[in-house]
Amino acid sequence: MEPLYTSIIGTARVVFFGQGLKFVMEGEDNVPRSGGAVMAINHTGYFDFTYAGLVARRSKRLVRFMAKKSIFSHRVAGPLMRGMKHIPVDRRDGRESFNRAVQALKHGEIVGVFPEATMSRSFELKEFKPGAVRMAQEAGVPILPTTIWGSQRVWSKNLPKHLGRSNIPVFITVGEPITVAPEEDRAAATLRLRDVMQAQLDAQQAAYPAMTGDDLVYQPARLGGTAPTPEDAAALDKADMTRTVDKFNKGRER
Repeated sequence: MEPLYTSIIGTARVVFFGQGLKFVMEGEDNVPRSGGAVMAINHTGYFDFTYAGLVARRSKRLVRFMAKKSIFSHRVAGPLMRGMKHIPVDRRDGRESFNRAVQALKHGEIVGVFPEATMSRSFELKEFKPGAVRMAQEAGVPILPTTIWGSQRVWSKNLPKHLGRSNIPVFITVGEPITVAPEEDRAAATLRLRDVMQAQLDAQQAAYPAMTGDDLVYQPARLGGTAPTPEDAAALDKADMTRTVDKFNKGRER
């Protein structure tokens, strides 16, 4: 029993109810009721980790998310993140966070990771880093392919927020667990994971209510929206990858 984590989940659900968010969740039974697993999640909005954690409730599991280190230095978010046993990630040297994640997996935890490493401004799946596969191999646990669609409409990079009563649908799907053999090529396994998540995302996008007007900024260019193309988004990402100060550590550059 973890009072802090469970109380934050309860508070978040009240907030989501107040926002009128309409969650459509599939594959909740694919979350194991015990044992370690890597939850691999696509990333289009700032609240993705809170939404992904909801699909683990039916199995009565808590997810330990890997998040950028600067959040843990924030005077409010930092103590909460540490109290919920999330794992800080240093973009310049991820060895410590990787080892902590593997140990958590071996101890039966579900660890949430974003294989794209950063948020997708194009709302398309970016190239996946091999970390999720490496962790699953070293810990001997499955990967849970998890996709979210609609969260970008609540709050994403450099776009209007909808934090009030919005009634936005948010689709969350957990696919069947993927087993990665110890001897399997990591690059091939990473592509296999991405293909599974792309298929899930395609199905979610096809079923999602049509976006029109001002909402087209949240729709990929490939689907008729006005979001940046993957190429344009990659150019914008370069500045983020070299940034050492963000809203969480402003005034405390490290």
